[in-house]
Amino acid sequence: MQFLANLKIQFKIMMMLGLLGIVTLGVAWYGSRVMKSIDADYTRLTDVVHPDTAKLIRVNRLTQTMMYAAYKTLVYEGTSAQAKKSAADEAAAYKQSVDYLNEVEATETAAANLAPIRSALEELQNAVAPAIEQGLANNDVEAKALLAKADGVATAFTAKIKAFNDGRVAEAKKQSSALSASSDAAALTLLGVALTAIVASMGLAIFVTRAQIAGPLGKLQDTMRALAGGQNHVEVPGTQRGDEVGTMAKSVLVFKEAALRQEELTEAKKRADAAQQIVVETLEDSLGKLAGGDLTASIETRFDPEYEGLKQNFNAAVSSLRELITAVIESAETISTGSAEIAQASEDLARRTEGAAASLEETSAAVHEMDQRIKATAAASTKTVERATGAIGVVDSGRTVADEAMQAMSRVSESAKGIDNVIEGLDKIAFQTRVLAMNAAVEAGRAGEAGRGFAVVADLVSALAMRAEEEAGRARDQLTATQTDINAAVDMVRRVDSALGAIVGDVNEVHSLLETMAQDNQVQATAVTQVATAVNSIDQTTQQNAAMVEQTSAAARNLSSEVNALTEQASRFNAGDRSHRKPVRSKVHALPVASNAPHATSVSTVRSTGAEVEEWASF
Repeated sequence: MQFLANLKIQFKIMMMLGLLGIVTLGVAWYGSRVMKSIDADYTRLTDVVHPDTAKLIRVNRLTQTMMYAAYKTLVYEGTSAQAKKSAADEAAAYKQSVDYLNEVEATETAAANLAPIRSALEELQNAVAPAIEQGLANNDVEAKALLAKADGVATAFTAKIKAFNDGRVAEAKKQSSALSASSDAAALTLLGVALTAIVASMGLAIFVTRAQIAGPLGKLQDTMRALAGGQNHVEVPGTQRGDEVGTMAKSVLVFKEAALRQEELTEAKKRADAAQQIVVETLEDSLGKLAGGDLTASIETRFDPEYEGLKQNFNAAVSSLRELITAVIESAETISTGSAEIAQASEDLARRTEGAAASLEETSAAVHEMDQRIKATAAASTKTVERATGAIGVVDSGRTVADEAMQAMSRVSESAKGIDNVIEGLDKIAFQTRVLAMNAAVEAGRAGEAGRGFAVVADLVSALAMRAEEEAGRARDQLTATQTDINAAVDMVRRVDSALGAIVGDVNEVHSLLETMAQDNQVQATAVTQVATAVNSIDQTTQQNAAMVEQTSAAARNLSSEVNALTEQASRFNAGDRSHRKPVRSKVHALPVASNAPHATSVSTVRSTGAEVEEWASF
């Protein structure tokens, strides 16, 4: 039982649930086995027994087909197609019957029970086959006699297979009833096991909860009620347990120990209340004296050791307060004199600061105007640099055009040289034409009267050739003059290009100078802007200083009033005899007399004011 007492409650619950789960799994396993067995038996009934019974019934029907086919051989002519077909039908029916019997034997557990049926089927076939042969041979008398014998065999076969099938059906019904009974028994068994498991689990749960959870918690509850009723010496059960109940018991034990300590503290408190009452009454009397302004009221009553420190602290506080009030009275008198001097000095400093602020405001306006002018000059310089850059681009474009013109002139000169060659070729052609004309004239003279017309043509061709030579000469002269002019134009274009190059160099120097000037103007504008900003900042600071000086003057006057009020309030306290105290020396320096140098006066005033501030801080 100690093992259960040390288990946590959640593990106890999990243990009971685990036991119930194991029982449930056992019941489920048993039920699945029973259902599986019943399912196998039913599967055999539906998949084996019943299909085999149907096959045996078909075998019986096929024997009827065999007999019917044998009789048909008697009806038709033996050599007819109908008779031959009947014989084939009988053979097919017999073969199908044998196949069905083979299939039944393959699935039957007791295949030996089919041997009589197989023997009867073979006997029937042996009886029918000769009758069919006789019928096909048209021996009807012999065939009828054989068929009568086969008819008896068929009747016996039908009775035998019917009896066999009836037995199978009865066995199937018996097996089906047994399976139903098994199913009902299994259901009842499962229900009983489930109920037993539930009852056992509930019993175990009740036992565990009462013995390990509810019972200990009830005892612990009684103990807590007793503690709540003031029974601080009651025994706390279950502290040795290792579960949550043990943890709660240990917590209750802590409450019990706290209650015992509380009893001890109550007794001690009663003893301390008496001593505390004395302390309170003494403090009330001394504080009343302090409230009346009597700083000489110290505590002389004897206190308990735990309150002795309070007595010493109170007496030390009264002594410190007495010294403080005495120092305040003496310092207030000194501060009253210094505050008047500070107020006068602050008024002088305010007037000087106002004058400096006005001068700085005028300076700021002048610097701002100079800043605007320098910025305008810098902007103009920047535009001049941009115009110079445009001029450089235009000159560069002119040089490009001049270069292209010079190249065009060179190409024209080269073309003129080609034309000179063409003219020389025309001159040669004209010379040869003239030679041919002369030869033609010679040949025409030889021909006599018959060549007179050809001679005239030769003269005309000779004259045309001479004229062509003259025109070619004039074209050569003109071309020579043109080439001379072109060379002169090319030289002039080169001079123009050189002049443009020189202009570009000069403009580049001007551009560089203008760019340097623009940069200098920008730097100067930036510097002047910074100066203007600084002057403006100084102007604002001076204005603020002027306002602060005025506030300081007002504060000094207010300080003088407050010091007078402080002196009146401090005089209400009785600090004892102050004749033995040393007088406090004033550290206030004399302020310099106003002069015509405002800046020097301001500096000296600030230094004097700083000394006075140091004297205030000392108090």
